[in-house]
Amino acid sequence: MNLIQSQFYTLFRYKDLLRELVVRDLKLKYRRSFLGYLWSILNPLLIMLVMTLVFSQMFRAGIDNYAVYLLAGQSVFDFIRNSTTMAMYSVLDNGPLIKKIYVPKYIFTLSKITSTMMDFVFSLGALLIVMVVTGAKFTPYLLATPVLVLQVYIFACGMGFFLSAANVFFRDIQYIYGAFLVAWNYVTPLFYPIELLPSWLRTLVEWFNPAYYYVQHFRDLVLYGCFPTMRIFVGGWIWAFVMLIFGLFVFKKTQDKFILYL
Repeated sequence: MNLIQSQFYTLFRYKDLLRELVVRDLKLKYRRSFLGYLWSILNPLLIMLVMTLVFSQMFRAGIDNYAVYLLAGQSVFDFIRNSTTMAMYSVLDNGPLIKKIYVPKYIFTLSKITSTMMDFVFSLGALLIVMVVTGAKFTPYLLATPVLVLQVYIFACGMGFFLSAANVFFRDIQYIYGAFLVAWNYVTPLFYPIELLPSWLRTLVEWFNPAYYYVQHFRDLVLYGCFPTMRIFVGGWIWAFVMLIFGLFVFKKTQDKFILYL
């Protein structure tokens, strides 16, 4: 825990830099875009529409409000995928700056994940639109969504710190992680019910797939109108902090050698 506390202290000192980096990332993403930030809402809507048309007839049996089921799961997984992928390149992309001045190196990784989190929050507008159109029930449990966002954010930070450090020394990690994301996407019940999986695989997914915890947590809040089970809720926090501690440990142990490989 001392490791996390020391990083929080450093983060407080450089909070203005972090804010500027996040704003820069958001502006660069939507630069010269006519619709700008509206794409954060339109993009998930378009993807949801296509996937609903493709998969609804195959997997919708036993799933109430398939559109919300699909978009809730996909939005959470997209946040994990996009934030960790961007974080993986954060140290390499800022190599020239790291060589010139002293800046806590993890700030660059954190800024990528934070800017992606802002995109994720904007994209929730698409989910609200789909909920209204499909007649989904709005319950007080929706107010607990920030807790889910915080869980996924902490988990993504941990993965991002590990990937950004690993990618400095092993450039092949970007290709390995790309293949891993494809497999991870299919073993996470995003567009199909988990009951379709064989019992042995279902057990592995329910206990050892962190994305499942966050997807199920979010669906409980927005689709089923209930608080997640204690296993899902506590398990989500455990995965988040275990990954954060692991990622910070790897990053801190290796960061002094970054300059030799940039």
